[in-house]
Amino acid sequence: MQTENTQHTPMSALTLGALGVVFGDIGTSPLYALKECFHASHGLAITHDNVLGILSLIFWSLTVVVSIKYVAFIMRADNNGEGGIMALLALSLRNKNISIWQRTFLVSVGLFGAALFFGDGIITPAISVLSAVEGLKTITPVFDAYILPITIIVLITLFMIQRHGTGSVGKFFGPVMILWFGTLAMLGVININHYPQVLYLVNPFWAFEFIVEHQFVSFITLGAVVLTVTGGEALYADMGHFGRAPIRRAWFFVVFPALILNYCGQGALLLSDPHAIENPFFQLAPKWMIIPLIALATLATVIASQAVISGVFSIARQAIQLGYLPRFEVLHTSAKEIGQIYIPFLNWLLLSSIIILVLMFKSSSNLASAYGIAVTMTMICDTLLAAIVAITIWGWSRWLAIVVATPFLIADFAFFGATSLKVLQGGWFPLLIGLCAFTVMLTWKRGREILFEKLNSETMPLNLFVNSIGAGSIHVIDGTAIFMTGTHKSVPHALLHNIKHNKILHERNILLTLHTKDIPTVENQDRLKIEQISPHFWLITGQYGFKEQPDVPELLTLCESYGLTFDMMDTSFFLSRERLIPRVEGGMAPWRELLFVAMSRNSASATDFFQIPTNRVVELGTQIEL
Repeated sequence: MQTENTQHTPMSALTLGALGVVFGDIGTSPLYALKECFHASHGLAITHDNVLGILSLIFWSLTVVVSIKYVAFIMRADNNGEGGIMALLALSLRNKNISIWQRTFLVSVGLFGAALFFGDGIITPAISVLSAVEGLKTITPVFDAYILPITIIVLITLFMIQRHGTGSVGKFFGPVMILWFGTLAMLGVININHYPQVLYLVNPFWAFEFIVEHQFVSFITLGAVVLTVTGGEALYADMGHFGRAPIRRAWFFVVFPALILNYCGQGALLLSDPHAIENPFFQLAPKWMIIPLIALATLATVIASQAVISGVFSIARQAIQLGYLPRFEVLHTSAKEIGQIYIPFLNWLLLSSIIILVLMFKSSSNLASAYGIAVTMTMICDTLLAAIVAITIWGWSRWLAIVVATPFLIADFAFFGATSLKVLQGGWFPLLIGLCAFTVMLTWKRGREILFEKLNSETMPLNLFVNSIGAGSIHVIDGTAIFMTGTHKSVPHALLHNIKHNKILHERNILLTLHTKDIPTVENQDRLKIEQISPHFWLITGQYGFKEQPDVPELLTLCESYGLTFDMMDTSFFLSRERLIPRVEGGMAPWRELLFVAMSRNSASATDFFQIPTNRVVELGTQIEL
């Protein structure tokens, strides 16, 4: 497990690694967040009280949402050391006494939160890289025409290197982000000296007074303030890679102070020079430092984008394992780290979507209108599931969970309400992506259930079948046949077709079932269960965690310790390939049936997904009406 590996790594190394991977998104928000707070407020004057009010809102948003909610509360909910909304969903479903509608609600909340992450995975690289490249405008307007081409070149380069993995590049992430956060703090401190009163932001009075004095405008401003906490959910999602303690140390000792100092520095700059609102971050620096700062900012945004892309791959793989997405080709880019994977289909889908997004919105200010709504809805999902876990797993009373979760939900819904005002200005984009991903996951899950029911209705119970062929009426040949099946209760269709068409039975017949458990990884001693039910039949059950990639040859090697050995040159794998036909009165709406059929036809083959030797596979087809 990842969490076990981290026990042998020094705390300083884990903290440095966390800085490089976990905090890229939230660490690059100073590039655009404060600028959007005034831009989004429709002409809010840059005055002492207004600047202090917005800075105080930023400080307390980071404190409540990130420091208290995620770091202190939600990060306590770990699934064998792993975090993220899929792990949180698995924990919330541990209670077997919940009703069907409660389970449906929890699954819907978890899946919708995961689906929204795909929308975030498209917007984060676009707005981060674009905002960094826009720093060229502060040098000379001549660069205006080159902003979009440079942004697209950077993004294409980023996605081109994904297939090589992030292991070697990741070694540089930590030191680069240390330099980045150090630069943030330094620029902030230099400018705070010009107007030290901005440090009063820690007094919540300024935020309260700003809200009271500008009731409607302050509500709109929250839609920009939320940009300062985007990426906070990454602290929990990446907990399995580094552990709870390194992430907490990195946040409280490096990231949080650097962010606050930089926001204070930008506030001080605005009070000294209101015209700096065009791009307050880059105007923090002296002119000689602009070009190096743009290069560093671009590198930091690439790192932030890399973390989000890796997160999309990870969530997609977990959804595949849990049966909510069709099989994609999953390539492992590291022999040591289970989390380093590459999914070609998603990689190019993300790149094309991001380029379209950049060309549609053209600037980081326009993209800011689309950013935030998906994040706020994900934060609501996290809070709801964490409250359920507090009750069912930690043993909290309902009233205690409600008391703790209510302030977080109030903040989450306030941010959601503010960002929902931007739906027509671009917020529809991540919602559309999230709804599409949510629909795809539910359709695939329901379609597989219907298909499984159909297949079971057209076969026979396994025990009846095994007893009926014991009379010696079928010719037995040498060798081993392995049949992949979803259950050991009924006969696999491939086995029935093999007997029907070839009229033979192998000397050893293995019915192999692979299960995905609601834990991240499974130890080797718990991986395997073997049962012999007749002289010619064995049942093998393989257990995998939702972060693991099934490997059938490796699983068969583990069987040797149970006295069951396999010679691959004497073993054949029999797989069923279903040809699906939608029908008008099926178990789903016609358009969902067509979607399921399309996904099924384009999913990766079981041979590739389970890493079965292709020259040992026999596929037997069957036609199924949904």
